[in-house]
Amino acid sequence: MAQQRMLKFVSTAREMPEKRLPDLRTEDFHEIYREFADAKAKEQASRCSQCGVPYCQSHCPLHNNIPDWLRLTAEGRLQEAYEISQATNTFPEICGRICPQDRLCEGNCVIEQSGHGTVTIGSIEKYITDTAWENGWVTPQKAKTERVESVGIIGAGPGGLAAADALRRKGVQVTVYDRYDRAGGLLTYGIPGFKLEKDVVMRRVEQLEAAGVQFVMNCNVGVDISFDAIRGQHDAVLIATGVYKARDISAPGVGATGVVRALDYLTASNRKSFGDEVEAFDNGDLDANGKRVVVIGGGDTAMDCVRTAIRQGATSVKCLYRRDKANMPGSQRETQNAEEEGVEFVWLTAPKGFTGSDAVEGVIVQQMRLGQPDASGRQMPEVIEGADYVEPAELVVMALGFEPEDLPQQWSAPDLGVTRWGTVKADFRSHATNIPGVFAAGDIVRGASLVVWAIRDGREAADAIMDYLAQPAAVAAE
Repeated sequence: MAQQRMLKFVSTAREMPEKRLPDLRTEDFHEIYREFADAKAKEQASRCSQCGVPYCQSHCPLHNNIPDWLRLTAEGRLQEAYEISQATNTFPEICGRICPQDRLCEGNCVIEQSGHGTVTIGSIEKYITDTAWENGWVTPQKAKTERVESVGIIGAGPGGLAAADALRRKGVQVTVYDRYDRAGGLLTYGIPGFKLEKDVVMRRVEQLEAAGVQFVMNCNVGVDISFDAIRGQHDAVLIATGVYKARDISAPGVGATGVVRALDYLTASNRKSFGDEVEAFDNGDLDANGKRVVVIGGGDTAMDCVRTAIRQGATSVKCLYRRDKANMPGSQRETQNAEEEGVEFVWLTAPKGFTGSDAVEGVIVQQMRLGQPDASGRQMPEVIEGADYVEPAELVVMALGFEPEDLPQQWSAPDLGVTRWGTVKADFRSHATNIPGVFAAGDIVRGASLVVWAIRDGREAADAIMDYLAQPAAVAAE
């Protein structure tokens, strides 16, 4: 009977949830996709082929049991579907919204490879968990037995929160330290509301607080409290700071007013969505309203910036990327959404400098062509000599990626091992650093990556910390 409800991909076409029209959705920062109706979620879940080797699952960093919860959804057993979903994923409703499914689960769906169109896995995952919240199935997971050991987690982003959740479920006392005033890291301040509305993040933080996780906010390690002090207060420490240092370019005029970093721009916008007073936004520096905006970069952060500028009322928004559309690192779905909303992409271009005496007036653009492949196999951009031109702009947003901060220097922890790229050196299985009792997970280890990888790392690190805490006291003290 259960099997009859599946394998509908031959007779049922793939459908995404309804998307709000561009001229309506650009008027606000609400999410652009509407929720699946119950019947539509069941219908789309029933398209799953229940294949013997589920590539969707193997290509998910969390190895979510996708075929199982698709089958349960098709059968109308949503609470069981949620239980299966959350067994491997700390934040399924967040991953359902922001994961690049086209590169992960959906992109490796067997029926997609056969030409029938992938199962809409992310949208169903979002629907399952949103339904679970509406019905009160999501409850704080308090441990049955409390333990005396305590763990300090530096960083309240997805990796740190995933580890905190896993450790609290096992009764460990957990304290999370973060430099910001709200937990969530880039989920809160780096990703715009039209992709991830902030109440979705805040309710997860409230769940962790209800489960007993202690949060110490506005706490800058190395300034407000020392790394050694945190180590002294806890039996183990997890570094999950993420990477926040913006990559810069060296070019004439780069320091001019109006040339800003992507994270500064997005953080200001997200703070305004919370109702905060943000001086740099209120005085116009980080507000795109009435300005010609140029965003430099081709990743998901660049897509967040161009779509934010559209919503702020920019006169025009252009995105410069040094390769072509086929070689963009960002999600194809996000690029399409940006194009629908009025963003103009200027392919094969890169900034050479900026015009304007005090405030930026334009970007000196050099045109590129794709040459020979580099070591990664991607064609290298080459400058076309004599083809430079000036693109007028009153606001230029640099979205060129992120690098790790110098933690050993900031934290006065010269013994903390780092790689030549500045990331914390940690074992990829145990997440242990070279300092006993200190672990690291997420982007601070692997470099700027996806939220789903940070969640996986945080969960794995929690397991490794439990193994460490289980060692005899004499060994643990070494």
